[in-house]
Amino acid sequence: MNEQSPGQGQMQIKATDEILKGVYANTMQVLHTKQEFVLDFMNTFPPAGTLNARIIVSPAHLKQIVAVLADNLNRYEASFGKVEASEASTNTIGFQA
Repeated sequence: MNEQSPGQGQMQIKATDEILKGVYANTMQVLHTKQEFVLDFMNTFPPAGTLNARIIVSPAHLKQIVAVLADNLNRYEASFGKVEASEASTNTIGFQA
């Protein structure tokens, strides 16, 4: 998703050291309205959990994200082998369809 149109210069992105450290998420929840998708990334360890990041994107942007993630997963699997999906969680919070 870092494509540039012809004639565009390189964009400089600033990030604090805190952001560059990243955060671990073992759970994700997706909510949506007609205008946007809300992606909540959480670290859960029952009986508690922490919301680490909330990302809000348009439906068109989410479609681009899904395509880029699928492409990167395909490239990863070509280099390192097939990734098996984990078992479905019985929790009501998690990577849900």
